Amino acid sequence: MAKKKDKQERHHAEAQAPHAGARQDAGAGRSAKMKRKPYEKEMRVLHGELVAMQEWVKATGAKICIVFEGRDTAGKGGTIKRITERVSPRVFRVAALPAPTEREKSQMYVQRYIAHFPAAGEVVIFDRSWYNRAGVEPVMGFCTPQETARFLDLVPGVEKAMADTGILVLKYWLEVSPDEQTRRLESRLHDPRKLWKLSDMDLKSYSRWYDYSRARDAMFAATDTAWAPWYIAYTDDKKRGRLNIISHLLSQVPYKPLEHKDITLPKRQQARGYTEPDLPLHYIPMPF
Repeated sequence: MAKKKDKQERHHAEAQAPHAGARQDAGAGRSAKMKRKPYEKEMRVLHGELVAMQEWVKATGAKICIVFEGRDTAGKGGTIKRITERVSPRVFRVAALPAPTEREKSQMYVQRYIAHFPAAGEVVIFDRSWYNRAGVEPVMGFCTPQETARFLDLVPGVEKAMADTGILVLKYWLEVSPDEQTRRLESRLHDPRKLWKLSDMDLKSYSRWYDYSRARDAMFAATDTAWAPWYIAYTDDKKRGRLNIISHLLSQVPYKPLEHKDITLPKRQQARGYTEPDLPLHYIPMPF
């Protein structure tokens, strides 16, 4: 038991180490993409740490807000799925807001997002966020340059207010190369499982790579603050990208390793004459 606890604490220390999210070569110098077996081995460890983080959030009443932005096809959705697949949806909530209604368009821009901010004991993950106003909206002509400039001027103050009320704000930008983006979009054209991911908006956005680059650069310049900095992850290799992001996320939260207790299942009660009834129920066919 002590050996198991020591191993867990070592993994926790590695997750907390500065190298976890600070690899400068994350998107460069790697010709071979990570294999699935070592990837799943590392992910299993990180999933255990995410559960430990979850229990700490519940116990302490911490409030964590995670924002995922980035290029189309950069892997935001897949990363969020790996973060949430082994934790409780009552603690980890994903907010992926649709296009605003006419009423919401008349509100203060960030107003519809505020309702989704975390309360005590919650982790809220935004799959795209209020930063639409700094990226897709100006690039695609959905807002004016003046509206974007006003947003960039005001949003650091909003995030400062979040931080001052105890919300830990973590902002991730997922970056993918032009060639890899092309490869991923083309793969969606021929895979019926991925067609839903390919919208008219994606096709229009594809041709505006450098417009997005300029919008991204302006967003970083205006909103990379001490209380809510941007963290950039290179995701040409999706597996490495996910591991790096989750490791960095864990390094930013001061949770404690989960204490494992020896648990023995209780004895199951005796049947005491019970038999399964022969009822005319509708059973699912079993062709496999």
